[in-house]
Amino acid sequence: MGNLLGCGVPRADRDQHPALTSEGHGNRASSHRAATMTGKAEEPQQAQAHETRLRLGTELEQIAKQLRSLARTQDQLHDLYEAVLAREVELSVVLGLIVSTAMNLVGARYGALGVLDEDGENIALFVPMGLSEQERADLGGTEFPHGRGLLGHLISHPEPLRVDDISAHPDSAGFPPGHPPMRSLLGAPINIRGKIYGDLYVSERLDGRPFDAHDETLIIALASAAGLAIDDARLYEQTRHDAERFQRLLLPRLPEHMEPFDAAAAYRPATIPDRVGGDWYDAMLVPDQACAAIIGDVVGHDLQAAAAMTQTRNMLRALLYDQRTSPSAVLSQLDRTVHAITDDPVTTACLARIEPEAHGWTLRWSVAGHPPPLLLTLDQKARYLHADPDLPLGVDTAQPRRDHTHFLPSGATVIFFTDGLIEHHEFSIEEGLERLAAIAAAHAALPVRDFVQALIDHHPSDGHDDMAVLALRIPHI
Repeated sequence: MGNLLGCGVPRADRDQHPALTSEGHGNRASSHRAATMTGKAEEPQQAQAHETRLRLGTELEQIAKQLRSLARTQDQLHDLYEAVLAREVELSVVLGLIVSTAMNLVGARYGALGVLDEDGENIALFVPMGLSEQERADLGGTEFPHGRGLLGHLISHPEPLRVDDISAHPDSAGFPPGHPPMRSLLGAPINIRGKIYGDLYVSERLDGRPFDAHDETLIIALASAAGLAIDDARLYEQTRHDAERFQRLLLPRLPEHMEPFDAAAAYRPATIPDRVGGDWYDAMLVPDQACAAIIGDVVGHDLQAAAAMTQTRNMLRALLYDQRTSPSAVLSQLDRTVHAITDDPVTTACLARIEPEAHGWTLRWSVAGHPPPLLLTLDQKARYLHADPDLPLGVDTAQPRRDHTHFLPSGATVIFFTDGLIEHHEFSIEEGLERLAAIAAAHAALPVRDFVQALIDHHPSDGHDDMAVLALRIPHI
């Protein structure tokens, strides 16, 4: 009974179960208190971990946003690179996009890009971004940076530069009058294959924080993109220069003395650098007191066209000087000769003779699929000497060729040109001819050398083909 009243557990047995003794109760209470304290200790840690995860998620989202923006920029840069090569936009437009992208990706208030000249000594192009209208006005008249101070440091020490306090840096050279205050700077040199082209830098993060390693990585990548754009543009210019020089070496020099005529010619290559053309011109006095003039265009835009142009021009020179015959007869003989001894491509041409008459001069010409001559009179009126053109050279040697004649008034100017001067993809040939006639009339008073240059400079074409102009001014009687 005692055991039953004792709830069925003997004392000795209770001693073997501490959890049921007063001491056991105490341990249970202690365990509860410990668990409670542990829970309270874990709460701040869990909150801190949660806050870290949120912050990390925000930063990762920001990075993802920047990467998406960088991908879009890459597509834009690719399109702009193609436009630069086609000369549809200037290099400064591409560089401006790079600077603005750099500012957006790192959250900077200001940004700029400086490009050195070919010698690497002076700033040739400077692209600042982020300046307000007032800040630009305050800097009015201030010269480009000269590559000293921290910008010079980036050039002389071609590695990324992060500065939290510009004025504290030992290479800081201060700012010119009117320059907005700047404290922080992140820059990277622009270099390709070890050659320094300039530098890209940003200043003043909008959130007031210093630039970090992630910002630095983005600026380095964009500086590389700027280097590629500059390198491509300079390679384009060099290729274009070489093509123009090569073409000019093939063209003849007009005789220094062509009295009583005044003659001048001008040439400009296509804007696409690898399109070496087949345009040529020539003029010479022939033994029968006449002046012979030729303008021609070999079909094609490659070295073969340039070589064919040289062959055709040299054969024509020999025929012009040796045979005192009509332009149509000379072109027929040239066509047969070219067809027999070469495989030259199709060529358009306009051959003319300015022949003395009792009371002036007569223009006698023959057209082989070429634009007509343009006549400009002393009253500054321009008109085309239209005539049905014969077939180009190299098509059918059996077809007859015709001569055309027109009296030339005293002091008139006869202009011969290739179709590259008037062709434009947005309007017709007829409209191009009208525009050229208006340009000629507007510059009629110029000396003949300045006149042909004005036609080249103000041409109505899209510049996708090379162009040549030859002008002969008739003496006053």
